[in-house]
Amino acid sequence: MREEALAAAKNAYKIESECLTEMLDFFDEKAFSDAVELLKNANRIGTCGCGHSGIMCQHFSHLLCCIEQPSRFISPAEAVHGATGFLQEGDVMVFASRGGKTKELLPIMEICKQKKIATITITENMESPLALDADVVLKQHVNRETDKYNAQGTTSSTALCMIFHVLQTALIEETDFQNEKFALIHPGGAVGERLNKK
Repeated sequence: MREEALAAAKNAYKIESECLTEMLDFFDEKAFSDAVELLKNANRIGTCGCGHSGIMCQHFSHLLCCIEQPSRFISPAEAVHGATGFLQEGDVMVFASRGGKTKELLPIMEICKQKKIATITITENMESPLALDADVVLKQHVNRETDKYNAQGTTSSTALCMIFHVLQTALIEETDFQNEKFALIHPGGAVGERLNKK
């Protein structure tokens, strides 16, 4: 391996760990509390994003299902072809867009407003269209991506994933979710074996 490649790989740990530490400086307790309240009381939760953000949204929907908060990822392509029918008044849609201007998401936000679906946007750009139209906005802080061009969705994906993790962590406390429930719905794999050990 080239020395430059090895040095870049090691530096990636530093970049991402610094980002996670810095994120606490941008933690808005009021906005976070409002987001948790919306998610806690939602009948169902949709998540939506493009590219790396979309992949992280799929992860968040799975995390929510694991604590019995019904959720599904709604593909931006399918959303404007009928999939937003999944969402009804009383539900919540979570949008993830680092720049807050992802053109595929803008018409979906409009659909949510017309259907009276509460919206949460996670973005770095607090003055973006997706931020200004949302009921709650959570700040996504990113120092820089790990590659030398500062272009690939690496650190930004980690930052978004961290926000989803802290939301789920808080929801477990707010809903008093019990591990016995998780044992019932997760009998598979090593986790299921450990949870269901008599």
